[in-house]
Amino acid sequence: MSFIILLAGIVLLIVLITSAKLNAFLAFLIVSILMGLANGMQVHEIVPAMEKGIGDILGSLSIILCMGAMLGKLIAESGAAQKITTGLVDAFGRKYLMWAMVLTAFIIGIPLFFDVSFVLMVPLIISVSKRYNIPVVYIGLPVVAALSITHGYLPPHPAPTALVKQFGADIGLTMLYGVLIAVPAVIIAGPLFATRLKKYMNKPPDTFVSKDLPENELPSFFNSLFTTFLPVLLIAVATICQQFIQQQNIVTKILIDIGDPPVAMVISVLYALYSLGIRKKKSMTVLMAHLTDSIKDIAVILLILAGAGAMKEILTETGINTQIAGMLDNFHVHPLLAAWTISAVIRIALGSATIAGLTTAGIIAPIIATSGVDPNLMVLATGAGSLIFGHVNDGGFWLFKEYFNLSLKDTFKTWSVMETVVSVVGLGGVFVLNAFMH
Repeated sequence: MSFIILLAGIVLLIVLITSAKLNAFLAFLIVSILMGLANGMQVHEIVPAMEKGIGDILGSLSIILCMGAMLGKLIAESGAAQKITTGLVDAFGRKYLMWAMVLTAFIIGIPLFFDVSFVLMVPLIISVSKRYNIPVVYIGLPVVAALSITHGYLPPHPAPTALVKQFGADIGLTMLYGVLIAVPAVIIAGPLFATRLKKYMNKPPDTFVSKDLPENELPSFFNSLFTTFLPVLLIAVATICQQFIQQQNIVTKILIDIGDPPVAMVISVLYALYSLGIRKKKSMTVLMAHLTDSIKDIAVILLILAGAGAMKEILTETGINTQIAGMLDNFHVHPLLAAWTISAVIRIALGSATIAGLTTAGIIAPIIATSGVDPNLMVLATGAGSLIFGHVNDGGFWLFKEYFNLSLKDTFKTWSVMETVVSVVGLGGVFVLNAFMH
């Protein structure tokens, strides 16, 4: 019965947003209340659950998204994005520009959370799109595919790292196998799939679109690159200190602290204000106006993500993730396929790749020792399943929709299909590696 309620709730959410043209945040709240009531929750239980869901998601994302928008605006207005894109074209040639962008995204996606890397790459994507008259979805989706894959497959991202521990896997081998699987997944779900996306001629929001500046007014290539990827550097150094340095001292503790994503983003914005603004003799009034403008376009994104968080918490409180997992646990299939399937169903139901992966771990972990399956591959199969078919309860779905200015229908045809391709190719890669090992 709970699964039917879930399905009905998702359908109602889509209808309210598309047919009734209701604000997405309001639609999420309505559906969350109705689904809670339908699952037997009392109003006095529903409201705190929704508040917790909203608080959890905004608590973790609001600083990152706001600081990312500010950094992106400064990068766009200063001409840093223009300088980087020009440098990429000079280095790779326009013919291979997409591949250069995908490679960049894959590299920065390894140490950074998806949301951080997403907001960092958006100004570059839009700058490339505008400067070379390339459809923004055509150039942007392969980049986002690379970010999504690193988020779902590779440590040190939260779910893969937790799965490595719970499955008794080796973090180094998981990284190695993950990269081997990630490369074909990125190619197929990114540049190859993008060949079907040239018809999407929608224009992105104006926040990250700036006029081309003359060459003599642009910051240097090194300054542009360093400022843009400073969060990557700070977070990567912190990750290395946490993962590979056993004896922590005052220096490593400071590096870990400043590499915490919200702290790293604040430091990066402050540095960008100096390196791309004050040092270029721009007034604080102009710079603060840029920061204010940057927040306007992401306010609606924050509300939509908050609504998705409320719905996710209602579903978690009703225990539907455990019910679905329990149903699938009774099927007698290959352990790798079982891990992928359970993770995929929970992902579709709840929208969170992290929750899907961690919930699956509790079910699958006990059978690893008796099944003889490589635990590193179990991590990757679970991670691949957790990425499948992101839709209206997936925060990434709304980030992609709003930043690239797509309709709901077109977001399904681009983001949701890309995520499904990533998931299926990942499962195929896991079985190929498993065949070589046996």
